[in-house]
Amino acid sequence: MENITIRKATIDDLGKLIELEQKLIAAERPFNSILKTKDAVYYDIENLITSKSSYLAVAEVDGEIIATGYAQIRESKIAHRHDFHVYLGFMFVAQEFRGLGINKRIMQTLITWGKEQNLSDFYLDVYATNESAIKAYRKAGFAESTYEMKLNL
Repeated sequence: MENITIRKATIDDLGKLIELEQKLIAAERPFNSILKTKDAVYYDIENLITSKSSYLAVAEVDGEIIATGYAQIRESKIAHRHDFHVYLGFMFVAQEFRGLGINKRIMQTLITWGKEQNLSDFYLDVYATNESAIKAYRKAGFAESTYEMKLNL
């Protein structure tokens, strides 16, 4: 699809981004049984748009936002060699636009931004059973690092 553009999100995008966040949460509900069935929120989207320590990217087709992703500078664990790293999140592509390489383009944009911040370590979280996302992240160069484990009694 030739009309796909990637750009930095603006505050005018807030309503559409909140809508996409809900679609992401709905898509991830099968991977996590403890997500709220209503009023679940993952992100402070307004802060992701306005903060100097983050870059919220959107992909759009004909003026319609169809995909998202953010990069955020975070403090690293004391034991790590790097003091700060880039965390990637809100990686979502609308169902009808999947398989077109949009997520890859967004990730490239976010990684470029991170490098421009003089950072070289990038992290993200993905559900262990979300095989399509894991495959996409591996293809982008990510490798498994740690596993979060949970016990729900």
